[in-house]
Amino acid sequence: MDYFDAYSPITRIIFIHMLIAIIGFNNLKIHQMNIKNAFLNGNLNENIYIEEPEGSKVPGQERKVCKFVKSLYGLKQAPKLWYEKFDNVMLSNGFDINKCVYIKNINTIYVIVCLYIDDMLIFDNNANIIKTTKQMLTSKFDMKDMGVTYVILRMKISKTYDGLILYQCHYNDKILDKFDKNENNIAKTLIDVNLHLSKNIGDALSQVEYP
Repeated sequence: MDYFDAYSPITRIIFIHMLIAIIGFNNLKIHQMNIKNAFLNGNLNENIYIEEPEGSKVPGQERKVCKFVKSLYGLKQAPKLWYEKFDNVMLSNGFDINKCVYIKNINTIYVIVCLYIDDMLIFDNNANIIKTTKQMLTSKFDMKDMGVTYVILRMKISKTYDGLILYQCHYNDKILDKFDKNENNIAKTLIDVNLHLSKNIGDALSQVEYP
């Protein structure tokens, strides 16, 4: 009841595509990190109480409740509180923000950080500054360093001689595995080759209805 915003801004996928294109053109690498239990990092601005969990009540104190001191998964405002915490950390460490993209530029050296909920892409043109950025983030949050990025947001990144290629075969394979369809034979057409179609002799449909 006692909260306002419940959203968490994220980097738009079009910006991620644009940055990947720039990195590919300049033959640089993309690193990825993941924040463990991201929503638990938010600082609560409200007083929130819950009933004691099953089995933890003390005889004679059944009417006592627990008070939250940190954000928790399931709270409506948890995504926004997490974003505010991350935003404060980045801005206090010399980053500027533009459309949920954090940029730090020191002379000709730069590092760009994109946050997508709890996944983070780090673009840079200097190995030392990316190491420093990772150390800073690890000191503030419980992080998992995933190294050079190969899969992000269901896209697989493949490095070639000419640059980078994005494709979704990784995501397609996961969907096929989920529905046990990965053993099906590959076909050039989705229609049954034995199906015989007849010519339409009726009135043509209005194309205006199907733009």
